[in-house]
Amino acid sequence: MLKRETFKVAIIGLGRVGVTTAYALLLKGLATELVLFSRELAKAEGEKTDLEHGSPFYPHITITATNKFEDLAGTDLVIFTAGCAQKPGQTRLDLTKGNCEIVEKIIPKIVRECPQTLILMVANPLDIMTLKATEVAKLSDGRVFGSGTLLDTARFRLHLSKSISISAKSIHTYILGEHGDSSFATISTATIGGKPLLSFPEMSPDHIAWAVRETRKDAYKIISGKGATYYGIATALTHIVETIMRDSKK
Repeated sequence: MLKRETFKVAIIGLGRVGVTTAYALLLKGLATELVLFSRELAKAEGEKTDLEHGSPFYPHITITATNKFEDLAGTDLVIFTAGCAQKPGQTRLDLTKGNCEIVEKIIPKIVRECPQTLILMVANPLDIMTLKATEVAKLSDGRVFGSGTLLDTARFRLHLSKSISISAKSIHTYILGEHGDSSFATISTATIGGKPLLSFPEMSPDHIAWAVRETRKDAYKIISGKGATYYGIATALTHIVETIMRDSKK
């Protein structure tokens, strides 16, 4: 059930992450209005039309395609996916300079048009971009935030679940730190179905260390194989949006 009568979401950047996120939000009805923003208007309009063709099969949401910041007025949540994509052989940190320049250029224009918005950062390196956006936006505390290690946590839980043949939803543990190569897992507080993770014979320290390593390598493997990651992060972003929209306090 919706917690807000209206909820306007704008996605800045219509690469694979941005468009997949838009698609996921539409399927779950997680907005009353969805703004697709791209510097290339034809791109935005093409994505809008394609997405609208599925509208008989998802909840009613008004979709706006634009390259004008003025159309962001009244936005409740901006999802910032704009930036250089990570290529095979690159680390997230390799994207810092180019993506910082994009943040410095775009964030002030967003804040000018919708000063009351929340800004959800997705561009990599995520933690650096979130800090940069916070500094540039100069909004009150908590209004600019990143997707954090939510996707990392999902990946880690999945690796553990496959090892023990238990649903990842029953595994409660977290990846903390940066969204990147220096992240780490919470083990002492981790549980499976309420029982301590370490009480399961399959969950030896060596096996857990393997799962952490695999979690850190997942994005590189996907990028090497198919060029980019987008389904997993789009699903994670949808979870965040739903939490905000429904005020579910997850």
